[in-house]
Amino acid sequence: MESYDLIVIGSGPAGYAAAMKALDYKMKVCLVEAENLGGMGIMNGSLTSKTMWELSQDYAIAASIDRGYRASGLLVDYAAVRKTVIKAAKTKQYQLLSQIETFSVNKSKTGNIVLKRGYARFIDNSTIEIESKVHKELIIGSNFVIATGTRPRAYRGIDVDQKKILNSDGILSLKSFPERMVIIGSGIIGCEFAAIFSNFKQTEVHLLDRENRVIPSEDDDISDYVGKNLEDNGVIIHYTANLRTIKKYPTHLEVILDYSDGHSRVIEVDVALISIGRVANYEKLNIENIGITPLKSGYIPVDESCRVRNNKNISNIYAAGDITGQAQLYSLSEHQGRYVVDCIVKNKIYTTDFSTIPTLMFFKPIVAAVGMNEKMLQEKKIAYKVVYYSNELVNRAIAMRNTKGFVKLIISNDNERKILGMRASGPQASAYIISIAHLINQGNRLDEVIKTIHPHPSLTEGIQECFRVLNSDSVFKPKAFPEFIKLKTWTPEVTD
Repeated sequence: MESYDLIVIGSGPAGYAAAMKALDYKMKVCLVEAENLGGMGIMNGSLTSKTMWELSQDYAIAASIDRGYRASGLLVDYAAVRKTVIKAAKTKQYQLLSQIETFSVNKSKTGNIVLKRGYARFIDNSTIEIESKVHKELIIGSNFVIATGTRPRAYRGIDVDQKKILNSDGILSLKSFPERMVIIGSGIIGCEFAAIFSNFKQTEVHLLDRENRVIPSEDDDISDYVGKNLEDNGVIIHYTANLRTIKKYPTHLEVILDYSDGHSRVIEVDVALISIGRVANYEKLNIENIGITPLKSGYIPVDESCRVRNNKNISNIYAAGDITGQAQLYSLSEHQGRYVVDCIVKNKIYTTDFSTIPTLMFFKPIVAAVGMNEKMLQEKKIAYKVVYYSNELVNRAIAMRNTKGFVKLIISNDNERKILGMRASGPQASAYIISIAHLINQGNRLDEVIKTIHPHPSLTEGIQECFRVLNSDSVFKPKAFPEFIKLKTWTPEVTD
């Protein structure tokens, strides 16, 4: 049997990063992948969905008529869009594959990698079986990293056929834009696809929201902002509605919705997209053979070094990425994949600060987030000051004729006045959110950052004015623009 220093199961952002980090330590690596190279981060995940989002944004801008010009004869074909999206995914896949071939066993004697296609299952803590469509083989590893990621969560009683009833894996199976679509689930993924299909203006989009607001984990003002923008873009949001069932007919689907006030409604659509979260992939791994009992949440338990917790005192098996359930973000998965190899080789354990990991939500427009929001701070009973500053007052946004957006900045309401979090939306928010992540990570205070002079005209001048508002010396005053500048202080109630 072939033997390796490290066997990585799964080639998504965590697995691929782990394999490449192992090359830095001159290890002999085997990367096992059953489906698409790059995992969910490429073919059915972030890259394909964001490519679709970018294309839909381009189309929406080209179709706009409020900038002094009008494009005539504008057409869009889903087959062409699909082809472009797949081309983007394959571009990245071949980059990944090219690097694997560069460090293949035949070319690199110290630090090399082999890619094996198939499903892996543990025989014991040193041996796995890889099963493909054509053969089975056993291989031996000194250490293992489980990086098998997640898959879309199933909706009980609803059969996903990837034709009329889809999940995110089946979006690219569509042959044309559906005339009518219902999206079940108003989390980040559901709202992103609502933005994409409503941008193209070819589909009547219904979005099912069990709560009173979309994106319920965010503060109410952010959720309201996202919901209103989706509605302004043509999305029909069904608040406080639960899906009872979907009835299939040869020409359409009948979707029965039950609302919290007791009434029901039946809507007719062509396609239903199920988007109610994701679950861990480990069923084919035979993790019971290595003593792993999944958490109640369904994820694989790990310690601070990403070593899996088990009942057999096994110490050479690790996990990284979405399978650990710590945060389902491409950037974090990639970080964990690199980190776990440091732990294996050097026992180099260090703490990851989840509070400073920025996230992007691809709605219309993008919402960027980092650090804590008001809900988190109130739950922790931390006093804070928060300012909301609209892009309506930012010169660069005015010049771009794109003032839909804001900066919302939170600092601690104490003598230190530390920066705790930011939410931002509009042009370039995805780029400048990292600057606030850095400030939070460094523990910077308002007194320090307010000295920085931002370039003009730039969108980050909105951040500069937020700092000034919090310092009570802004150029534009909340009293003069109460609809565009909002300042609030929150202090936890003192109870005996």
